[in-house]
Amino acid sequence: MPRTAHLDTFVRDRLPPPEQQPEFLFDLPELRYPERFNAAAELIGTGADEALAVLNDAGTWTYGEIRALSNRIARLLTEEEGLVPGNRVLLRGLNGAMLFAAWLGVLKAGGIVVATMPILRPLELGTIIGRARISHAIVDRRCLEDFAVAAAAGGLIRSTLVYDGDSGNGALEERLRSVTADFQPVDTAGDDVALIAFTSGTTGNPKGCVHYHRDILACADSFARHILRPRAGDRWTCSAPIAFTFGLGMLLIFPWRFAGTAVTIEQPGPAPLLDAIARHAVTTLGTAPTAYKAMLGTLGGSRLPGLRTCVSAGEHLPAATWHAWHDATGIEIVDGIGATEMMHVFISAGGSDIRPGATGKAVPGYRACILDPEGRPLVAGTGRLAVKGPTGCRYFDDPRQRLYVQEGWNVTGDTYRADEDGYFWYVARSDDMIISSGYNIAAPEVENALYAHPAVEECAVIGVACEERGQKVKAFIVAASGHDAGAELAAILQAHVKATIAPYKYPREIEFVSALPKTATGKLQRYQLRRASRNGAG
Repeated sequence: MPRTAHLDTFVRDRLPPPEQQPEFLFDLPELRYPERFNAAAELIGTGADEALAVLNDAGTWTYGEIRALSNRIARLLTEEEGLVPGNRVLLRGLNGAMLFAAWLGVLKAGGIVVATMPILRPLELGTIIGRARISHAIVDRRCLEDFAVAAAAGGLIRSTLVYDGDSGNGALEERLRSVTADFQPVDTAGDDVALIAFTSGTTGNPKGCVHYHRDILACADSFARHILRPRAGDRWTCSAPIAFTFGLGMLLIFPWRFAGTAVTIEQPGPAPLLDAIARHAVTTLGTAPTAYKAMLGTLGGSRLPGLRTCVSAGEHLPAATWHAWHDATGIEIVDGIGATEMMHVFISAGGSDIRPGATGKAVPGYRACILDPEGRPLVAGTGRLAVKGPTGCRYFDDPRQRLYVQEGWNVTGDTYRADEDGYFWYVARSDDMIISSGYNIAAPEVENALYAHPAVEECAVIGVACEERGQKVKAFIVAASGHDAGAELAAILQAHVKATIAPYKYPREIEFVSALPKTATGKLQRYQLRRASRNGAG
């Protein structure tokens, strides 16, 4: 193990011991990286100075400009804001050139990036700040209010830099004008920690997934290189924020690894996404299956002539959606399954290897199998999905590491069927995680938010089938004495959840019940609720 460049070893000291980590594979020559390199310098170093690195409605930025901007940010952090290698820096903002340059600048300075979704509320932000012991933050002024509440409550953050989107007119931008653009990136080791990606865990206990500098390149040199086959000059866009590793890969890592352009979009929704694809000549798109289905309704007669590659992840892609998109656009969607723990996609298929309805095969560089109930690998059959490759699960200071990593395999929590040809077919989630429009929503987190309202005596949350979102959040609620169960109370509780945690997690359906099904020992029987909902009796 090469010497770490980190002076602050808080995260490194809390990694799972080697015997609890998965087996890592570096069979492909392109996955054998040098002992020392800085991933940020590697990524932004691919394009010529004059080549286009970022494009959006606010303007354009070349590789040379992003290199200079990220150097200035790194210099400001280290020389004026007291950052030392290994410090954790929270990023909060909408996808854009300034956020991306900040991401690069933190890594160049030897810091550890902790990116957060703009829609997170103070409670969720406070948990992340406390768990990661955040010392610095770079925040878009439009996302400042919730962050300020969380930062004040935690008392950990020593430095907050505020920018103004991609307008160039914020306080941070003003300071950067007097900072020189030459900066020598910190000589990090390939296995130095580069980022912590937090999953959607129960309130107060999210899982922090740790990824190294080498992992950033590995997801590009496996999935993107071999399945997507990118070309220099490709224009990439993705609906996910870079706080999701799917969005981070599709919108920042992959474009820059292969000398392409990131096309960023602030306005959510199918119509703005289609508009940006057409106006900015996007060639490569990444989004969730529900978004592809929604876009079909606004596509009209357009065939999106510049679009060449479409990638789906975040939830299962139904064969019907695949065929409908292909019929409308002529493009075959590349499906894939990834995980925050694994950095990015590890099962997929492209081109003639695509079988609609199947997720695909193990991506080059990875191995995948099905485990039987005793944990034995099966050649074919149905069971728990397990995978290993150049990336893998390293939970930060979390005993759940033992559950995700078993006998060297990363066990994802998904049930799959493997056929004799090596294709993997999705069956279901193996746990209580609800996947809605590509977002992972933990049922207990929504329950905790509901329990904070005095009108809720008891509650239980499940995911139910939804044609639009794949799954939607449904809450069964026993109303507290003195509160009238009905549409008015349901609306009040929905608004309460939206104000307490990220709005996308709110229960889109609420059913008031007199009691919840439980065992003799008082344990909630979620399967009874699922069964009742499927049968239409709930």
